[in-house]
Amino acid sequence: MSADREERQGEDTPSRSSQDTLSYWGPAIAVSLSMFIAVIDSTLMNVAVPAIVSDFDTTVPVVQGAIALYSLVMAALMLPAGKLPSIYGVRRLMQVTLVIYAVGTLLAAISWSPVVLYLGWSVIEGAAAAVLMPLTFTILVVTYEGKDRAKALGLLAGVNATGAAVGPIVGGALTTFASWRWGFALEAVVVVVALVFVRYVSAAPLGQGRDSLDLGGTAFSMIAATSLVVGLLLAGKFGWLVATRPFVAFGVQFNPFGTSPAVWLVGLSLLAFAAFAQYERRLEQAGGSPLVPISMLTNRAFTAGTLTFGVRSLVMAGFIFVVPVFLQSGLGYTAFAAGVAMLPFSVGTLLVSTFTTGWRAYVSPKTLIQIGIVLVGVGLALLFVGTAPDQTIVGMAVPMAVIGIGVGLLMPQLVNMTLSSVPQANSAEASGLMNATGMLGYAIGTAVVGAFLLGQFYQGVTDGVLRASDVAVSIARRDELARALQEASETATEATREAFLAGLTTAEQELLEGIFEAAMVGAQRATLLLLVLFVLLTLVVSAFLPRNIEFDS
Repeated sequence: MSADREERQGEDTPSRSSQDTLSYWGPAIAVSLSMFIAVIDSTLMNVAVPAIVSDFDTTVPVVQGAIALYSLVMAALMLPAGKLPSIYGVRRLMQVTLVIYAVGTLLAAISWSPVVLYLGWSVIEGAAAAVLMPLTFTILVVTYEGKDRAKALGLLAGVNATGAAVGPIVGGALTTFASWRWGFALEAVVVVVALVFVRYVSAAPLGQGRDSLDLGGTAFSMIAATSLVVGLLLAGKFGWLVATRPFVAFGVQFNPFGTSPAVWLVGLSLLAFAAFAQYERRLEQAGGSPLVPISMLTNRAFTAGTLTFGVRSLVMAGFIFVVPVFLQSGLGYTAFAAGVAMLPFSVGTLLVSTFTTGWRAYVSPKTLIQIGIVLVGVGLALLFVGTAPDQTIVGMAVPMAVIGIGVGLLMPQLVNMTLSSVPQANSAEASGLMNATGMLGYAIGTAVVGAFLLGQFYQGVTDGVLRASDVAVSIARRDELARALQEASETATEATREAFLAGLTTAEQELLEGIFEAAMVGAQRATLLLLVLFVLLTLVVSAFLPRNIEFDS
């Protein structure tokens, strides 16, 4: 333990002055604010898509490409970014990263073209967020011990959930009443506040010596993560194995043997991951400093915790995606209202994660984690039962709160157990690997669950059209309508649906009026069941967690 950390721990007494309290909890405040802007960033962007399209006179796919690139940059850089705290001083690294983030968000706020938006938001902010997210966990692990560490991790989990819910509310309000640009400007203000508290973070690097960045491992990990995320993003549109439509890049069609490009990219990622593991093993045997020490991969508690974290991210990504889409596209609610519907989830997570961190003294952390996973599954099942055309936000409050309580129980315990299972000297690498796994889980969840939801929706529309035989529209025209709908309404938004219906005849509008709603309700119910299956998978993976683990006292 470093001298300044010992001093802070020694000050943790009832007589601590207000200044000492601020100094002690300053790092937790700094990392919570950093996590908040990283989480709120993408949700702000999602609800602002139509406004950005209008401002730049561009198309929805162009703006969605910025969102995809943001996730891609984060996934590619997350693992090597986790190594940086072992090379540079933690405080300076965080200060520099926050400044870079502020540059990116200000550039996005004043962007005058999609290219500038891509540079500011997708590239600069994405790279900074890739450093910030694992750094937040690392700082809490090396700064706090025992109950205080659990409390700080609980606060971080609550902030994470709050950002996911507040994003659509703030983004929707700013986009509606001011401009989407103010959302990015607001992030810059939060960065300034975070920088005030960064001065309380330890200035010392984590490693005893000055490590060097593993360039070979970095290259392999970036190729693996990039190809996997791109493959998953393409799978939803072009098919998982067999091509559902031609894939053309730079004027060249790529569908060898009639396959989708997704299967080739996912295959490339698996080869790159295998090469990465082999390279890391040889580097460690040669006395080098790998991105991921092999000893961590043979640590049962760490590997089980990391895998559980990754599958949990898959579930959360799907949940956060499908609920707002259903509320806005299926029931016609605004982005602001969709954010309000998420509030019981956020409040449940924040309260439970903050006030139950000491329960591990009476109940095994593994038991708390598994109870949390079960509650998430119960909440999703309740949402499934209540999904209907007349579903209200008030009626969703209990299921959303149950999911939030479950996440609040499992997240702090899971992160604490996982990162406490490795030596503190490897905490930065452990945090980087855990967050990289979570990011990949998030990408998989968004791709798989998103593709499943939209696929079920379009299939429901097609089936509804073909069954509607009491309207004077030919079968050929019905099929044409279904195909045109899929091409014109890839995002299944309320605006695109209304624009599509406005261009039809009265008879065609009568045909499709109720089909859209029924198809979205059916798609939502099927997707919620899929998420319940993923929750069961999370429960299975969590069975490999140890019953107890030695936490710092």
